Amino acid sequence: MAQKMLYILNPGDNISPFDVSMAADAGYDHIMAFPHVQPENVTAMVQDAIFSRPPKRFNDTCMFIGGRDVHLAADMFENAKKAMVGPFQVGVFADPNGAYTTSASVLALVQKALKDTHKTSLTGLTVAIFGTGPVGLCTAILAAQEGAITRICGLTADDDKNVAMRFCDRYDVSVDWVSALTSGEKISALNNVDVVICVAKAGIRILEQKELDSVSNLLVVADTNAVPPSGAAGVGMQDLDASVKYAGGVFSGIGPLAIGNIKSKTEIGLFKFVQESEKAALIDFPEAYKFALSLVNK
Repeated sequence: MAQKMLYILNPGDNISPFDVSMAADAGYDHIMAFPHVQPENVTAMVQDAIFSRPPKRFNDTCMFIGGRDVHLAADMFENAKKAMVGPFQVGVFADPNGAYTTSASVLALVQKALKDTHKTSLTGLTVAIFGTGPVGLCTAILAAQEGAITRICGLTADDDKNVAMRFCDRYDVSVDWVSALTSGEKISALNNVDVVICVAKAGIRILEQKELDSVSNLLVVADTNAVPPSGAAGVGMQDLDASVKYAGGVFSGIGPLAIGNIKSKTEIGLFKFVQESEKAALIDFPEAYKFALSLVNK
């Protein structure tokens, strides 16, 4: 009987229990974690896996790239793709720190709210993303790829513009960087913004009501923070394209539980997709976004 094998490659010490649960529920029989894996180790590990089974069984093996560093994950993903030899291939799915599936879910829900409620799309809109971590960077790239004028808003003095821009360059997109350390800078960052996405650390209020009230044309505000207080004033935990009043009118609110619901379905769905694909699946965050869009548009 064929056994479904999942190998988790992690640059750090700890493997995410969330990822293990998702993989188990998706039907993997054996889940094996390898910590301290660096990009230069990936080729040998992938080739060990591909040659252990005949080519037609590519669905039965998946290399999952975890960790917390999107830069390392991108390098590991590229090395995994290059390690395939002719018909000997396996599925590769990257989702470091859940950033790929979370960013995919956030933007898919934003797109749906824009389409259903505001009869528009991201193309040509201005999007401000508050938070420069893995989810923020991936969300910014996806928004830019959809044709949005995209701003990444740095919230602390430690946020590194050069690191962020280097990751954006990898995907050949143009993204602006603005400072949003103070309330005044946040108001400036919100100038002429249509969509706001808050993706900073949990338990931190990023945008107060007075800052949101400084904008006159808000369409959507999404917040990933599930730990009180909310990241954006007025956005509820379970909001799903909910009407939220502010000084400039009404915007569509998208809350963390709605985002988390799609994120979980996206991750488990992609684990299943690797097992069912007609060819060896290669899943980066743009592929995760396409999958999340298919879920929210059903």
